Amino acid sequence: MKAIRRFSVRTVLPAPIAALGDLASNLRWSWHPPTRDLFQRIDSQRWDKVRKDPVRLLSTLSPKELSDLAGDSEFVSAVSAAKADLDRYQSEPRWFQAWAGEVEGGAPKAIGYFSPEFGITEVLPQYSGGLGILAGDHLKTASDLGVPIVGVGLFYKTGYFKQSLNRDGWQQETYPVLDPDGLPLSLLREEDDTPCVITLALPGGRELHAHVWKAQVGRVPLLLLDSDVPDNDDAARNITNRLYGGGGEQRLQQEMLLGIGGVRALRLWSRLTGAPTPDVYHTNEGHAGFLGVERIHELTQSAGLTFEEALEAVRAATVFTTHTPVPAGIDRFEADLITRHFGGDLAVEGVPIDRLLTLGAEDYPGGQAGMFNMAVMGLRLGQRANGVSQLHGVVSREMFDGLWPGFDDDEVPITSVTNGVHAGTWVDRKVYEVAAKHLGTTDIERHNAWDRIGEVPRDAIWSTKREMREQLVKEARRRTRSSWKKRGASPAELGWVDDILDPDVLTIGFARRVPTYKRLTLMLRDPDRLKKLLLDEKRPIQLVIAGKSHPADETGKQLIQQMVRFADDPEIRHRIVFLPNYDIAMAQYLYPGCDVWLNNPLRPFEACGTSGMKAALNGGLNLSILDGWWDEWFDGENGWAIPTADGVEDAERRDDIEAAALYDLIENSVAPRFYDVDAEGLPQNWISMITHTLATLGPKVLASRMVRDYTTQLYGPAARAGWSLNGATFEGARDLAAYKTKVKAAWPSVHVDHVESSGVGDSPQIGETLHVRAYVSLADLTPDEVDVQVVYGTARDSDELRDVLSEPLQFVESYEGGRHQFAGDLALARTGSFGYTVRVLPKHAGLASTSELGLVANA
Repeated sequence: MKAIRRFSVRTVLPAPIAALGDLASNLRWSWHPPTRDLFQRIDSQRWDKVRKDPVRLLSTLSPKELSDLAGDSEFVSAVSAAKADLDRYQSEPRWFQAWAGEVEGGAPKAIGYFSPEFGITEVLPQYSGGLGILAGDHLKTASDLGVPIVGVGLFYKTGYFKQSLNRDGWQQETYPVLDPDGLPLSLLREEDDTPCVITLALPGGRELHAHVWKAQVGRVPLLLLDSDVPDNDDAARNITNRLYGGGGEQRLQQEMLLGIGGVRALRLWSRLTGAPTPDVYHTNEGHAGFLGVERIHELTQSAGLTFEEALEAVRAATVFTTHTPVPAGIDRFEADLITRHFGGDLAVEGVPIDRLLTLGAEDYPGGQAGMFNMAVMGLRLGQRANGVSQLHGVVSREMFDGLWPGFDDDEVPITSVTNGVHAGTWVDRKVYEVAAKHLGTTDIERHNAWDRIGEVPRDAIWSTKREMREQLVKEARRRTRSSWKKRGASPAELGWVDDILDPDVLTIGFARRVPTYKRLTLMLRDPDRLKKLLLDEKRPIQLVIAGKSHPADETGKQLIQQMVRFADDPEIRHRIVFLPNYDIAMAQYLYPGCDVWLNNPLRPFEACGTSGMKAALNGGLNLSILDGWWDEWFDGENGWAIPTADGVEDAERRDDIEAAALYDLIENSVAPRFYDVDAEGLPQNWISMITHTLATLGPKVLASRMVRDYTTQLYGPAARAGWSLNGATFEGARDLAAYKTKVKAAWPSVHVDHVESSGVGDSPQIGETLHVRAYVSLADLTPDEVDVQVVYGTARDSDELRDVLSEPLQFVESYEGGRHQFAGDLALARTGSFGYTVRVLPKHAGLASTSELGLVANA
């Protein structure tokens, strides 16, 4: 029978050990080994049984067990010491506080970080893949650095899904219901102890109510909105039922709750706690884009701004990050659906529906009329935008260049901050133990010990790598046995599982989501050749593979089934395993245990690919297509680059070529180096690659570098831009809005009339000076409202310029009819083909880049 109601009864801890509740509810334990040790000390067997979940562990303790713990003076002292350490961690000045005290112009007091998913720990399964893991690492690192971020997301009652396989190897999805009362969450409540409620209007006179749960991620609060509340109808209660679940309307309502409800949750949080209102709003992907709509609404109502003025105030303090390298990965809605939710009686005060639709309109070449694009809205609402690797920045500028017509792709205002990973979460404890023993520290970054990696004895590196490989083998056997039982096998059929994988065999890992472009099955292009590599008598390899396909992606499921059926072959199943339900817990065995991390996406569709970073920090070498982060940091000694068949249009032929290159690398380079050992059994060349990888990649791939980059390059400038527009009277926002209105009206009449040059002959030489004089028509604009530039570079046969630079020309004089003269000198500093032109751009102190408005008048 089924319960008509269920709830969790929380443990009441005796006073001497009451701090265990604080330690369990702060997710710092997920990356702080001493805190986990304290909970394991209570009962190591039970700790493993509850899958290392402190909240669940405490809930299993009887009153007598709790009383015994409270009477153990040594344990009570340990609890007190752990709580004191947590208090210090939460209050002491860290990197951000030092930076904020020195940076010119001031630092943000708070930053709102919005994401549809957060991967903090497997205990809180609110993530599907890389986007959520990155968001979790961002929060944890912000906590470590003292960056004053507040996370904003949704609480999904069934998370993403749990993956298993049926007998035929087909992916099965289950959706276990999560009880927030049994998780490390607390419900935000009013002074009278009633739950706080966020309310949004929906079509048909309906309302969407949401409670707000708080997860404490070290120093960082994470606010999660939950629509499963009694005051909602069934459809509204289900809005946050599943991550990326439901159809178009449910997805839209999720994103409305995330963006609009998220801003209201931040206001609620400030009211309850006195926390400062964020100076910066970071939209992690387009899903949260409606946060800008809510902030425009706030300013039109509270400050009396027009839509255009409020838009400028909002844009200046907004950062937008795109993680999507393919248009199909962007959320798009029918404009009629947007109108149904934001028009008529549901119109947002201060945000006319026609202006809202314009924010997401695909009104550029190649766009589709009648569609509302969330990424486009994110770019239009964020004055600062970035991709997540250098190559992804290039891809993003190409994808969205239609928003900035007249500009070359490299001038599209989307920069890059390459992702990083949180070492405390992903680096195996054994690695820290080696560092402590041989380098005298576990904080390699703070003590600048990356360049001392070579001091660690090589036998210690190799023995540690074997230990991590061995723990992966043990975990893979456990998971494989569990998987086969779910597939219907009896214990009597599973004796072979005890012999799968070998801790002394070269281990290659591959784990990621399973969309087509990530090419899970590229390694199966020539099954016989792969079998030969797996079964080689002298230099065998073994493969550990994992990954989930979206429940609606039948093609992805077919790829998984193809891989599983190959791995099921009794001839090779001791050398290759597919482990279902890839999650944080599995990953923490995979990355340390693999010698090589394989990544073979279809270039350039991997935005970043942070799994390879995690492997590198655990002494793994990357074997990857030059895509994402690997494209910028591969140096020839930290792994191997799989050659790509760029320009081959036949997809099947391209896969064949790149698969053959992969086999060749493994057979002729990777395996020989791994098995080339000296008299002591040490593969010296391989170990040299490990130490080189740690010394050179270590500082780069850390999320601490990433979050510092976001703070110094994006958050700080965004805060200062916001302050410059958002004074007591918002004069800056009003002025910038008026300027944009004026320049847009005048621009059709702005053009370069005539350009004259002198100073060089027919055969100019380096060092000579080119004098440029330009005559331009500016209509009603004044010379100080534009930037007239000479743009120069290498001229191709088609007269297209590359390697372009620019210099401003100075105003000389004005004439009748809005014509003006600008002039300047240009020193010739390069040999070869040279070309130049002149252009006119808008100029205003409130613009973050010359291309921001997408307006340019070229000669």
